[in-house]
Amino acid sequence: MVVVLGSSGSIGLNTLEICKKFNIKVEALVVGNSIELLNRQIEEFKPKIVAVAKKEDAARVKHKRVYVGEEGILQLLEECEAKIVVNALVGFAGLKPTLKTLELGKRLALANKESLVVAGKFIDSSQITPIDSEHFALWYLINKRPINRLYITASGGAFRDWKIEDIKEATFADALKHPNWSMGNKITIDSASMVNKLFELLEARWLFGTTDIEAYIERTSMIHGLVEFKDGSTVAHLSRANMQLPIAYAIKGEVDKPILEPLNLLELQSLEFDEIKEERYPIWQIKEHLLDNPDMGVVLNAANEEAIKRFESGEFGFFKMNDLILEAYKKFDGTSASSLDELFAIDAKVREFVVK
Repeated sequence: MVVVLGSSGSIGLNTLEICKKFNIKVEALVVGNSIELLNRQIEEFKPKIVAVAKKEDAARVKHKRVYVGEEGILQLLEECEAKIVVNALVGFAGLKPTLKTLELGKRLALANKESLVVAGKFIDSSQITPIDSEHFALWYLINKRPINRLYITASGGAFRDWKIEDIKEATFADALKHPNWSMGNKITIDSASMVNKLFELLEARWLFGTTDIEAYIERTSMIHGLVEFKDGSTVAHLSRANMQLPIAYAIKGEVDKPILEPLNLLELQSLEFDEIKEERYPIWQIKEHLLDNPDMGVVLNAANEEAIKRFESGEFGFFKMNDLILEAYKKFDGTSASSLDELFAIDAKVREFVVK
């Protein structure tokens, strides 16, 4: 049995496909605003409890037990018997459900990047199985062998081939035109700015206990991660870009039936790696500082979420969004939280600064 937080997004939908494939019962579903989709999922999977973001939407849900908002999600987790929770919620909203899941002793299949980015030092990562394709690839490859360095890959986002001067005038709609696949708005913007990859580096730091992590652009999105071992060898994980593989392992532990169509090596395009350059991705200048000062994750996340909102409203262009994030990051340099209460207070202060 599983609980799926964020069942209307791409991770959630793929999780439900895996549940069908392996005949796994879905005990509870959580969505934000996609009520019609939730109703279809209720009809198919017959969950015991569901939750939605807004009180006014609850009456539209075709279920007898509908909980609302953050408190509703936490209550849902407490009442569920399932030992596995898939957290595919987007943004800071996913943190409290992560903490509650681990507090309850449940296994967490984590796709919510922000949980580890913001509060990694308060989270027992040994109870987490990563769903991100990059972290799954590293987990899959390491297999308890001594590592020297970790590598993750990036698509490069919407502006990887744009002229630098044109990026300055790019709109929110331009930033949503990902070259490789379709994702939700926030993660697509994060991909264009490379904030997404900073998040993933910090996640890897908490998950694998090392700061020796690098990221490169790999345009085909066929290579998801590489591990350089102490013996000098480097191993890569290649597969088609399909989230059902990491989801299946996160839920099942081991997988003994086909999930993906195998690669035809003769059909592979030329595989090349490109450096992530600050002139195209200004946010990349804080990479080393962030890995050395992981408490700054809460600052980066809060500034990023609020700056994206202002960018979406048309208030300023893409590079100005990056400038605002960097301004906040420098303003709160040295930030450190000794408790979760302090963490939430820092988050609020950073957001207040960015929306000023």
